[in-house]
Amino acid sequence: MKNFLFSLSIILLFAAGVSAQSKNERIAAEIRLVMDAQVAAWNAGDIDAFMRGYWNSPDLVFVSGDIVTKGWQPTIDRYKKRYDSRAKMGTLQFSDLEIEVLSKDATKVLGSWSLAREADNPKGKFTLIFRRFKDGWKIVHDHTS
Repeated sequence: MKNFLFSLSIILLFAAGVSAQSKNERIAAEIRLVMDAQVAAWNAGDIDAFMRGYWNSPDLVFVSGDIVTKGWQPTIDRYKKRYDSRAKMGTLQFSDLEIEVLSKDATKVLGSWSLAREADNPKGKFTLIFRRFKDGWKIVHDHTS
């Protein structure tokens, strides 16, 4: 009986681990879809659509260099001022994504970004915190260098 209970415990632990792993893989895939949509929007020159990946809230935090921008509206205003032409926007690419599921409603993403532009090719790193809302996953905190 002890061996049976031990074996059953191992099977249940394995099943729970597999279930958690598949859930985390599903969440990571959902996050990638949001980020893929952002890249497509950016590369189409559509900052409004790009910003759909962000939490539309005054509590959104966006950090770039030594500038902290708080709120969705100031963040989109900053993007539109800084990238006011297709030439300045260039072609965006995300790479080296490391998606860590923190809970069923929160993830952290570490990655790289690059812009291919005629005059230059800026690049850097980012850390994003996503939260799940009723309307899907949204970036609530973006720290980009």
